Order: sequence, then C-alpha cells, then structure tokens
Amino acid sequence: MTLTPSVKEHSFFAGLPDSQAEKLVGLAQEVHFTENELVLTACEQSQYFYLLLEGTVCVEVSTRAYAVCIQALGPGEAFGWSSLLEHHDTLFQVRAREDCRALRIDGSDLAIALKADPELGMEVLRRALNLAAERVKATEERLAELCGVRIQKPVCC
Repeated sequence: MTLTPSVKEHSFFAGLPDSQAEKLVGLAQEVHFTENELVLTACEQSQYFYLLLEGTVCVEVSTRAYAVCIQALGPGEAFGWSSLLEHHDTLFQVRAREDCRALRIDGSDLAIALKADPELGMEVLRRALNLAAERVKATEERLAELCGVRIQKPVCC
C-alpha cells in the first residue's frame, strides 16, 4: 500500500512525518466491509488496528440479548486500539453501518515496527491512548443517556 493523498489525510496520520506515515501504510492492507458486517467481536483476541477511509461503523456493547451503539465512527477515525496491547481481548464490538473501506494493520506487525522506531512507537501509542479515552468518554455519555442523566458540557474560559 502506498501513501496516497486520501490516505495521508486520515486524522491518525496528522502531523506525522511522511517517513513515519509511510512505515504505517506499508504495513496496511485495504479491506472492505458490507452493511451490518461484524468487524470486531468483543471478548476475542485483538488482532487488527483499523483506519476508516469510507463509510461508518458503530462501536457497540453487546450481550446475547441486545447491542447498544456507544459511538458511531466515520472516515478519518480509527478503531481496534486493543490490538496494540499484547494478549488483550477486544472490549467492544464493531459493526459496519454501511459499506466501508478501511486500512487494516496487523497488531503483531505493528508492534515490531514500533519497537524498531521508538519515536514512532511513542507517537502511535499516544494516539491509541487518545482513542481509548474517547471510547471511555463515549461509554460514560451513552450510559448517562440510558439512565436519563443529562451531562453538562464543561464551560471553557
């Protein structure tokens, strides 16, 4: 895979030097998902990190009886951050809301690349930590909404 203008515009690559973005893209393969296709299943070994290029997906909490959409993600967003952790299960289920196109990076391959380039490793892990924090915040907001609690947005100075 090459670093095309549309791929380079993905927010996960924002601010990365081209050489680092090219390393990541070199590990990626383009994948497609159809509407309602299950991309990630909760409680299974995390394997892939995804950068969404087209379409939307829903990050869900699921049980046998129900699935609740916690957060909808669109082009320029990423998911599968738990694949960056060794021996960690996926926490959320992810389902395509429509036909999608994404870049998929194998977590094991990514780990090797990040160990070889500590500066890139630190930056990718920082960005992945931001993704995890966004999921926690979205989960809190959705839980509050389901409980009938109104969350007040902080007032900035």
